[in-house]
Amino acid sequence: MTEIYPTIAQCAIVATAFKILLFPAYKSTDFEVHRNWLAITNSLSPWEWYYEKTSEWTLDYPPFFAYFEWALSQAAKLVDPAMLRVDNLGYDSWQTVYFQRFTVIATELMLLFALQLFVESSHGVTKRAAQAAAISIFLSPGLLFIDHIHFQYNGAMYGVLTLSLVLARYKSGLLASGFVFAALLCMKHIYLYLAPAYFVYLLRTYCLSPKSIFQIQFFNCLKLASGILGIFGVAFGPFATKNQIPQILSRLFPFSRGLCHAYWAPNVWAMYSFVDRVLIFIAPRLGLPVRMEAVNSVTRGLVGDTAFAVLPEVTPKMCLALTLLFQAIPLVKLFLRPNWDAFVGAVTLCGYSSFLFGWHVHEKAILLVIIPFSLIALKDRRHLSAFRPLAVSGHVSLFPLLFTPAEFPVKTVYTIFWLVLFLMVFDRMAPASNRPRFFLFDRFTILYISVSIPLIVYCSLVHQIVFGKNYEFLPLMFMSSYSAIGVVGSWIGFMVVYFAS
Repeated sequence: MTEIYPTIAQCAIVATAFKILLFPAYKSTDFEVHRNWLAITNSLSPWEWYYEKTSEWTLDYPPFFAYFEWALSQAAKLVDPAMLRVDNLGYDSWQTVYFQRFTVIATELMLLFALQLFVESSHGVTKRAAQAAAISIFLSPGLLFIDHIHFQYNGAMYGVLTLSLVLARYKSGLLASGFVFAALLCMKHIYLYLAPAYFVYLLRTYCLSPKSIFQIQFFNCLKLASGILGIFGVAFGPFATKNQIPQILSRLFPFSRGLCHAYWAPNVWAMYSFVDRVLIFIAPRLGLPVRMEAVNSVTRGLVGDTAFAVLPEVTPKMCLALTLLFQAIPLVKLFLRPNWDAFVGAVTLCGYSSFLFGWHVHEKAILLVIIPFSLIALKDRRHLSAFRPLAVSGHVSLFPLLFTPAEFPVKTVYTIFWLVLFLMVFDRMAPASNRPRFFLFDRFTILYISVSIPLIVYCSLVHQIVFGKNYEFLPLMFMSSYSAIGVVGSWIGFMVVYFAS
């Protein structure tokens, strides 16, 4: 078959050249986090990894990611041994910066490999759509900002997630899909949010007979369970022999943090917090009590408990209950109609639910929704109509991560270029649906997108010119609340599409 151009590899070469130019760009505290983890895993025995606290950036990822850092540290020794000293806090020699930046690009090959498999697993007209979706993911502003400027290794881990999703496309790959996802959970526990969809899909398609849900395929169950237990055993077993599991869990799940992160992730609680801020001014007129000790709690989530001035407090149990409730709804359809599109849709909706209702959600977690949704966004125009506001709001919500003036042109121009290019391409490639589209939702999308550029200009430029350093949290609140409307609107739209398909 004739190859489709541009290929993912060609785009990757051009993207890599651009990413190398960003090596000297702004880097967040996450850069020091990962440098410290390189030092911890290289300098200390594994039994000290989860107890070491010389730096405030303690190791709080599962063991497979610690092993990953250890592997990187073996190469780091050859570049600059000073970066591997635990007491060398804040060390950022140019060799260290270039080495860590390069490892992000090198490990992103995992994503490139998985996306190529995704394209090859598609056929006919859908292969062109798959190629467009794959390139959009690899060139995603989210991955560029978070990994190659802010600094993390999301590209590698989303590559593992994508590989797992692609393997699940065929019956022969179901077992391997479960194993790959289990390994991913042992790298970064945030993917637990997607586990319910995997559980239901593998249960229905691999563990139960396709002829009857009452016929259990015991040998398949045994293979899947033993393989997953073996993977978790390799990851956590050595630490279990030293009775360190409680210590690891305390690092992985720090519920002492507040409901909202320092910058409100664009979810339901951002909207809830915004309403609480507004009610502070109108509550006296309505006769509502105001808790004065919470009035100044505008950067909630840095430490300790979240405090609301007017609205009722939110607890971790409430977040968990809402998350599980809204995850369960699409899982019912997945159990009754277990096909690959429904599976990826359920994974996406599980990502939505955890992002919208979860406790102490980071804005970067929006990639849990954007990346799996991208794989099916071109299924038809109804899917695309739900994806558009997510693509805008999800990427715009990441702008506050890059707050230095030098990065403003990069983040603004790159995001606008990506949105214009790929939304136009997607609009041409998405086939018509056999069901009518939602007129009001389409109009909401147009109106929502048209507001984004004026908002970016105000939050990034106008506010500082007019107010200087006063009301510094206002642009963040506007950006987060605006993005939350887009994410929630997209979620509602896709929920309707999911059940109507």
